[in-house]
Amino acid sequence: MVDTADVLSPLPSWVWDVPYVGARFPGAVPRSSWRYGANCQLFAYEVLAIHGWEIADLRSDDLWDDTDWTMRVSDPQPLDIVLFQKDAEPYGAHVGVVVSDDGVLHLCNEVGQPVVWGWSEFSDRPRYSVTIGFKRPVRRSEG
Repeated sequence: MVDTADVLSPLPSWVWDVPYVGARFPGAVPRSSWRYGANCQLFAYEVLAIHGWEIADLRSDDLWDDTDWTMRVSDPQPLDIVLFQKDAEPYGAHVGVVVSDDGVLHLCNEVGQPVVWGWSEFSDRPRYSVTIGFKRPVRRSEG
């Protein structure tokens, strides 16, 4: 199993300075430009790409339904994707990357740059209070 250090240590130092920009989502901007700003999905997909995983330019509801790039799992492990929302609706859900038993790396407007939160930090916020579920990447990058 991958541990927190294995997830965070390969990330270039500039990753921690990526600003939250909601209009910079998968498919809207070139992937190579994510360091200049990203939404939660683009950020999560590019963190996974650093680890060798490829995810198509899916919005959160398409990600939740996807079976080509990811699979649903009930036992989250580091490098799984997690979706949060105010209800069980995946449309517009917030996306993060599991880094440990109690840690999720994500990029949100509230903080403005990448941060690792514990599960309670999500459940304490109404807009993230429902954990929709977990998706595990299934396609390795060719690069």
